[in-house]
Amino acid sequence: MKVVTGVVGNDIHVVANRLIDLSLQARGFEVFNLGVNTYLEEFFDAAVETGAEVLLISSLNGEAEGWGREVKLLKARYKNLDELIMMIGGNLTVGSGNAEDIVPKYKGYGFDLVCHQVDLNTGLDQLEEFIAQRKTQ
Repeated sequence: MKVVTGVVGNDIHVVANRLIDLSLQARGFEVFNLGVNTYLEEFFDAAVETGAEVLLISSLNGEAEGWGREVKLLKARYKNLDELIMMIGGNLTVGSGNAEDIVPKYKGYGFDLVCHQVDLNTGLDQLEEFIAQRKTQ
């Protein structure tokens, strides 16, 4: 399964990005890593170009919310992305915040899976469970 990943916006957490890449590969995913400082449009362009089934966006500096608000709008502009699994993870807010408030907000932005301050393996387990459930539907 193809996954486009990278770090959104002005975030430069390259080590975390590399760990995500390696963990996805270890689980058998074909990874297209856009690196850090990635604009949201670049994620969608790459998903179209690669035929990715998953778009996994990460943010560690908390600025993802400003970018995440545009997900539904951008997804609607691109053709053939109705089945694209949208996932975001990391530290998804500046300052403190709890998952009970943050997860529904990001789901409202158009993300299928939201992992606020969830460890990488737990988040990837959730992704694999989501994929398995989707296949049985």
